[in-house]
Amino acid sequence: MRTARQWARDLAMGVRFAFGGGREGWTRALLTAVGVGLGVALLLLTTAVPNVLSVRDAREQARADHTFSQPHRPKADNTLVVADANTTYGERDVRGRLLEPEGPKAPLPPGVDRFPAAGEMVVSPALKDLLTSSDGTLLRERLPYRIAGTIAEQGLVGSHELAYYAGAKDLAPRIDNSRVARIVAFGEKVPGQTSERMDPVLILLILVVFTVLLMPVAVFIAAAVRFGGERRDRRLAALRLVGSDSRMTRRIAAGEALGGSLLGLVLGTVFFLIGRQAAGSVEVLGTSVFPSYLNPSPALAVLVAVAVPAASVLVTLFALRGVVIEPLGVVRTAKPARRRLWWRLLLPLGGLAMLYPMVGQGRENGDFNQYLVTGGVLLLLVGVTALLPWIVEAVVARLGGGSVAWQLAVRRLQLSSGTAARMVNGIAVAVAGAIALQMLFAGVEGDYTEATGKDLRRAQMQVHLGADGGGSDAGERFRATKGVRTVTQLSMGSLSDRRKNPEQSASITVGDCAALRELATLPSCRDGDVFELTGAEYDDGASTLVKPGRTLYLDPSYDEDPGREIPWTVPRPGVREVASVDGLLGFKADGLLLTPGALRKGAGGAVASTAGSAAVSAPASALDSALSSEIYLRLDRSVPDAAEYVRNTAARVDPLADAMTWTSTRESEKFTAIRQGLFVGAACVLALIGASLLVSQLEQLRERRKLLSSLVAFGTRRRTLGLSVLWQTAIPIALGLLLASVVGLTLGSVLLRMSAAKVRVDWPSVLSMTGIGAGVVLTVTLLSLPPLARLMRADGLRTE
Repeated sequence: MRTARQWARDLAMGVRFAFGGGREGWTRALLTAVGVGLGVALLLLTTAVPNVLSVRDAREQARADHTFSQPHRPKADNTLVVADANTTYGERDVRGRLLEPEGPKAPLPPGVDRFPAAGEMVVSPALKDLLTSSDGTLLRERLPYRIAGTIAEQGLVGSHELAYYAGAKDLAPRIDNSRVARIVAFGEKVPGQTSERMDPVLILLILVVFTVLLMPVAVFIAAAVRFGGERRDRRLAALRLVGSDSRMTRRIAAGEALGGSLLGLVLGTVFFLIGRQAAGSVEVLGTSVFPSYLNPSPALAVLVAVAVPAASVLVTLFALRGVVIEPLGVVRTAKPARRRLWWRLLLPLGGLAMLYPMVGQGRENGDFNQYLVTGGVLLLLVGVTALLPWIVEAVVARLGGGSVAWQLAVRRLQLSSGTAARMVNGIAVAVAGAIALQMLFAGVEGDYTEATGKDLRRAQMQVHLGADGGGSDAGERFRATKGVRTVTQLSMGSLSDRRKNPEQSASITVGDCAALRELATLPSCRDGDVFELTGAEYDDGASTLVKPGRTLYLDPSYDEDPGREIPWTVPRPGVREVASVDGLLGFKADGLLLTPGALRKGAGGAVASTAGSAAVSAPASALDSALSSEIYLRLDRSVPDAAEYVRNTAARVDPLADAMTWTSTRESEKFTAIRQGLFVGAACVLALIGASLLVSQLEQLRERRKLLSSLVAFGTRRRTLGLSVLWQTAIPIALGLLLASVVGLTLGSVLLRMSAAKVRVDWPSVLSMTGIGAGVVLTVTLLSLPPLARLMRADGLRTE
């Protein structure tokens, strides 16, 4: 009890010293608080990440319509027909829905207070800003609706999301439970829908990302509480002179650090609130949030509030363990004992020992132990902070003569190599973690990237027009579009032996001769010909159905899925067999190939008696409405915004058209999201690193103000002192980046072995991460030169 009272009394006295030492004390406390506050702000931001993910998922679920898996339901006063009308503008996705309420009780989407009438739309604030700006001219042509309102925050997942709801008519005939569906509520649970099990390797990525991003923050907070260490130790000697013992002195020093960290918590909260408000106005890698998302978890926020002051006390006591504070001064100028290496090596070796049991586990052999992963990565990164002071001390002790600037820098490093290492520790840890993550991402990227099979030499865009959506003249409208070189239109459907619930069916593809040659080798072709494909991987049994003179049915009906049931007669003298080739579809097609003349001739007079229902934009013939069309386009890359012109034409042909840009590969959305999260977090950590390094550099220069002024007074050139400061930064950072590269490569190799991926070094990533780290330090050093010039004035010799 007495000991607790002594601790409380001494810590309180230290806090009073931190804020009661005049301008000098306040400056020292403020520098400490700013350094700690920057770290606290980032920690609070991190504690808000779970809430951000939770709210985004909840809002996405609340507005979900699940058009692809809705059960069949009849029209009622509480039903709403909703159609996907998503599009892309530049590199940004635009979420669009067409709405047709069928009764007064139809459900409203979240964030919308009334249904837009036909020809109207309600839009997100970001989309409204884009449409009213000069940058949104082409998108305005694609969305020819009058803006009747905006979507409220509860209907959006991000402040910069582009989204709209537009009113429409005659959507019901196009219900296919794929892009168009009838629903009774948004956010409705779909029967049979289950959550997908998370990939163990992706969980490993998430664990490592969080550990790597947070470790530099902890390092910087630990360094920030030691600002002003040399001046503080001299003040503590005065306390010994008036009667305090060594333990009391250390407790008072810890109290000073505690005062700075408490102020840092306040400043960190302020920084966080400012950043929280600013977060709503920025978008990073297509991701944006509302300020209301960034609510830290109460438990994690309390943990930060307790851990940071406690860490400041422990770090201060640990730093003073080798300092002898006597009434007549601090024994620091004598040559210190050499740092021991053995216990520093135990940290990375312990980390490797924790990770080793999971080597070769991969995604097939169960989940990774999150505690072993986190602990192992932490120990390896902490090993960087433990090894770097020893390496800096060992290297600078062997450095010899050179220019005056070099000798000043080397001598300073020899006297206080620990201070120099502390400045570099954070950047070294960040670079080591970044190298390991880049290796891991590069190593497993192939597992989450698949080839699409698209031949970009034959087409660069594909437009899907569903039944009722296009018409036979759609191809001509695309040929007239600016930036389009060639157009290939293929229409697909199915033939069966019965009108309803057929026992046998075969797929058909309709197109002109040039289009059909993309799918098969045709010896000759003219309008009116019919071909049967052979050589496909799967045989759909078309040969058993296609008999000359036999009547088949185009677009048959099923139990709850009515079709057109258009009779079609197999022409005489018959059907020619042709070899299927790897076509625009990316595989060898099967079934029948029909020219337009053969389709019309075989359907005969039956077309008029089976007139189809109306489409969204214009009526379509029965034959056209029984077929869905795929239009493949080659673009003129010299035409700016060629893809946007194509999307505009697609929207005019059919508001529900799906215009897709071809790519050679496709990446897993979850893998992409994790990598984007890494980039966002890395940007925040780099900003923290730069700001904290600048504060630390300024504090170091402030402590050496009298020394610098004295050197200038004795005739030392300012240029020489400036170069010495650069060398004092360059030497530790070079050693730190070298150590970071070794540790990063080691950790990356182990993580790749754990994920059962081939170990290979992604040298461009290693060099880029190292270069970024060096660039941050160089920028901070250059920014510190103007304050250095002011500190070298003669008035720095004044003593108050």
